[in-house]
Amino acid sequence: MKRKQWMIVLLAVLGLVAASCGRSDDGDDGQAGGTTTTASEADEKCASEAPEATEVGVTADTITVEVMADVGSSLAPGLFQGNHDAMEAFAKYVNANGGIACRDLKVKLWDSKLNPDESKNGLIDACGTAVAMVGNNALFNPDVSPMAQCKDKAGAATGLPDIAALANDINQMCNKTTFLIQGVSEHCETLTGERELTAFVGTTKYYLEQGGNALHGLFMVPGDLPTTVQSATYQIKAQAEQGVKWDATLKVSGRDEQAAYTPRVQVLKANKSTFVYNGSNDRAMVNMMKEAKAQGVDTVKVWACSLACYTPNFLNTGGAAVEGTYVWMPFLPFEEADSNPALGTYVDNITRFAEVDSFGAQAWQAGMLFKEVIDGIVESDGVNGITRARILEALRAKTDFTADGWMGDEGKDLRGVSSCFLIMRVEGGKFVRKFPAEKGKLECDRSNLMTVRLDPAKETESIR
Repeated sequence: MKRKQWMIVLLAVLGLVAASCGRSDDGDDGQAGGTTTTASEADEKCASEAPEATEVGVTADTITVEVMADVGSSLAPGLFQGNHDAMEAFAKYVNANGGIACRDLKVKLWDSKLNPDESKNGLIDACGTAVAMVGNNALFNPDVSPMAQCKDKAGAATGLPDIAALANDINQMCNKTTFLIQGVSEHCETLTGERELTAFVGTTKYYLEQGGNALHGLFMVPGDLPTTVQSATYQIKAQAEQGVKWDATLKVSGRDEQAAYTPRVQVLKANKSTFVYNGSNDRAMVNMMKEAKAQGVDTVKVWACSLACYTPNFLNTGGAAVEGTYVWMPFLPFEEADSNPALGTYVDNITRFAEVDSFGAQAWQAGMLFKEVIDGIVESDGVNGITRARILEALRAKTDFTADGWMGDEGKDLRGVSSCFLIMRVEGGKFVRKFPAEKGKLECDRSNLMTVRLDPAKETESIR
């Protein structure tokens, strides 16, 4: 199995729609799962309309998509390897189960290396070779013009569809051809100055309950990139407006060793903090908790982390030090693969050559969305109706995507944020469901979201 430094575990996937059609004799060994078109249905559809080359990345035999992710950076080696692994596994699965629009799905990989130039080069490459980008996770992506202005086969500047697993850079997040699995916090009316953003606070309410509705402490800000620092600002303000008092907001790096956390834990001790929220990676949380244990900190009631800590690495390297950590996620966990067919399909297929990974799970979900969109186009326009313009039209109309229930029962607007979540806790060296209690369920309520108003760039000035 491949090892990834930042693993986060999640989800799983695929219920292929009956409108799909494709090849069943490609000899691939993808594992079956979910629902799909039968070989006879696919053969009948393909026999009635011979596939043709209809768009950049669409030939008579293949449909090519590109997945761009930060993998080869010295800052965080293997950071989003899970996105590449998931999309490769997704293509194997699709091709072994009827294909897509009477063709094979082909996946190109691009390593953006946490480098804006490589991100831009990836967009240029995809514009010239792929019908869409699917499953992307490139944090530093400030110039999206090659994607926004990408010309289609007819020479029109239609733009390149981007079904991203996650986007952290506001320029990608607000690009009109980008649609996100993770969610869009920006309202995108303006990209500078004071503005409104949507923050997720359902988890904060839960943490406050665990702390007797009186928590104060530290927010660990991911400080390696300007974009990651700014992405923490609205979360900091939202949690404060819910009732959390911040003793300090401190920048941390994914490369920091445990020794770097000595002064940070001293801040924790000086304030007798009861709450620590980690906005960085799993390694940061492990080092913080190990150093806190070494210094005898016993005041913290709630150690909390995003799905960045939902990784085998967190449990293996953290050991006893990370017991009691709360981890929240916006979809069903891998431990419950038998509760949802889509989740089970992802887990079954990815574990054949790589580890389950939360970033990868979101990439697989992006693949599901792409497949769902193509199936719909085939159903309405035939196997030769696939163009970038039609893909974008279908994505703009999509407001009910749930990854076949893997992301909860609230349909997601691809330009907004889902209100669904669940919370796990490390107990006995394992992730254990805490809220909601029922297996296979997520808590979905619009009150889990709130709007905050601030200038992210200005707010970063107060973060040390």
